[in-house]
Amino acid sequence: MKKIAVFTSGGDAPGMNACIRAVVRTGLHFGLEVFGIKRGYEGLIDDEMVPMKSHSVSNIIQLGGTILQTARSKRFLTPEGRRDAYENLTKRGIEGIVAIGGDGTFQGADVFTKEFPDIVIVGCPGTIDNDLVGTDFTIGYDTATNTAMQAIDNIKDTADSHNRLFFIEVMGRDAGFIALRTAIATGAEAVLVPETRTNLDRLVERLDYHYRRNRKTSGIVIVAEGDDAGGAVKVAEAVKQRFDYYEIKVGILGHIQRGGKPTCMERVRASQMGMEAVKALMAGEKGVMIGVVNNKVVYTPFEQAIKHHEDTNPVLLEMIDILS
Repeated sequence: MKKIAVFTSGGDAPGMNACIRAVVRTGLHFGLEVFGIKRGYEGLIDDEMVPMKSHSVSNIIQLGGTILQTARSKRFLTPEGRRDAYENLTKRGIEGIVAIGGDGTFQGADVFTKEFPDIVIVGCPGTIDNDLVGTDFTIGYDTATNTAMQAIDNIKDTADSHNRLFFIEVMGRDAGFIALRTAIATGAEAVLVPETRTNLDRLVERLDYHYRRNRKTSGIVIVAEGDDAGGAVKVAEAVKQRFDYYEIKVGILGHIQRGGKPTCMERVRASQMGMEAVKALMAGEKGVMIGVVNNKVVYTPFEQAIKHHEDTNPVLLEMIDILS
């Protein structure tokens, strides 16, 4: 293998730049030519590829977002789009790709490598949702949870000052990992996640218990956006009809969780994954996601990584019940 490329796809995540940097410099270290593909699969179809040198990734490890930009590509879902992408790769002599992204990115890579097996793709898990099997933590998750935690800490200050009950919505359309850990870290009264059915009666009972028994003068409920009760706004409206001890407010953190400087842990993990991805390509691995489980690097086939989401850790749910 002489030429490889790297791209970021799907939702951006803090730490992607650290991973890009590691891919480029590891590839150059081993004598490979490295190309950066702009805008993920869209750039692959449009032939937006640029040679990457060591200086191309200087001073980016601390930056959020992705210098290669990202996009969601409907054209790549078509055989014609994938054929165009393949032709652009072959005319440049690119044999291997490091794809940094999440569920959708790896679904596309899985289909592509089955259609064009002479192009080898290895993935690095870049998603704030932490919803891929085969790694303890995905790139972006640690930063997103810290960003959410800091924002909720600030909201708690004003909640305490005004005797308010806040319903805070965090990202997590299909997975509640951000909601669950931030709820523990901020001492929230309750958490609602997609993995469990929401029982509004039980939630109201819990809030009433805290108010009467524990004399709490304010409260925080963390709601993942994919919660089955309809998100923070609808849950707050439903609770307000039955529970009038506090003034109820809603906060939606939204895309603030995607941006910002990656944490130290994020930068180290993303750098390790990027380096290991290049090594995997050189060793002949293909169709696998690089992960770190119990501090050991593991390879997980794309199909397994995207089809088997981890269940919510019951111990973490128990912590909410006992410690709040």
